[in-house]
Parts: sequence; structure tokens; C-alpha cells
Amino acid sequence: MYEVIQVVHSYLAYVVLALLFFAVANAIMGLVGNKIFTIEKDFRLSLFTLILAHIQLLVGLILYFVSPSGLQAIQALGMGGLNSASRLLAVEHPFINIIAIVLITIGWSRHKKFVDGKKKFKSIAIFYGLGLVLILSRIPWGQWLG
Repeated sequence: MYEVIQVVHSYLAYVVLALLFFAVANAIMGLVGNKIFTIEKDFRLSLFTLILAHIQLLVGLILYFVSPSGLQAIQALGMGGLNSASRLLAVEHPFINIIAIVLITIGWSRHKKFVDGKKKFKSIAIFYGLGLVLILSRIPWGQWLG
């Protein structure tokens, strides 16, 4: 079961990162170009990104509790016994990504309060962008690329 969840988490990450990048780029282009915030494109792109980011979070939390690199590593080695690679997987990756999902959720919630398209785009660009930067900062690149 662990291997299946890990594969789902890895492949879903590609989809979430792509959607998050497109949502941020779309929001920046909409903000700079003074475009109208449309339901067909802008709203749906932001919403699907939010939904898939939350699904990725749930899969990641399940993986954290069944993985030997997650909670089990902390229980076995203690916080002081983790090397940098173990600490990334057991502590930094989950913690920072939870913060990133919170920021994305705040951006979604804030955008709904505005009527003006420029403010909607700005809210999504800032909060989804911060979420994207945080996620990119804590991806275990060694596992992804190696």
C-alpha cells in the first residue's frame, strides 16, 4: 500500500505544480493586462488548482503516517537523529507544504470577497505564488531527479 500511495503522491505532484504554475501565470497576466475575471477560465483554473492541492495534501498526510521516511523515522531516530535528507522528508517537506496549502486556501477565500477582477487576480497571484515558491523550496529534488 505504501508504494501505491507514494506513486500517486509523486505523479499528482506534477499535475498540482503544473496547475499551480498556470494559475499564478494566468493571475499575473490578468492583473497586468487588466483583464476581466471570467468564470469559464480564471475561476475554474483557480478552483481546480485549489481542489487538487488539497487532494495532494490528503494523499501526502496518508503517506506521512505509513511511510518509513515520515513519522516512523521521527519515532525511530528522534528529531536529533535525523540527517538533512531524513529531516527534509519527515519534517520540512510536510510542514512547509501545509503552510503552502494554507496560503493557497487564503488566496482562494480572499478572491471571493472581491468584485473587481484586478483584486481577484492580485489575491490569487500573491497567495498562490507564495504557495508555489514554498512548495518548490521543499520538494525532495534528489528523489525526483535521481
